[in-house]
Amino acid sequence: MDINIQAIHFEASEKLQDFIVKKTTKLGKFSDEIRKVEVSLKVVKPETAMNKETQIIVNLPGKDLIAQEICDTFEEGVDKTLDSLTRQLSKYKEKQKNR
Repeated sequence: MDINIQAIHFEASEKLQDFIVKKTTKLGKFSDEIRKVEVSLKVVKPETAMNKETQIIVNLPGKDLIAQEICDTFEEGVDKTLDSLTRQLSKYKEKQKNR
């Protein structure tokens, strides 16, 4: 599984990147078919709270799963988007079994 992290309008710290890699690799236990995970981090309005936008795209054969959150911290955003993606992966896996 290939993990690509893109920070828009800021420089992501090594600690943040390690956190994202550690969390996103756990998606592998839900599906062996995951080819690539794209993480996009963006600061929307620097002067306000709730200004960190996190988007994660999971690339599967024939389908992309997308989750997006706006939170106070990127860590919180990553956790929430991964929760959403685990639900989406469970549904995807269930549909694949029924075919």
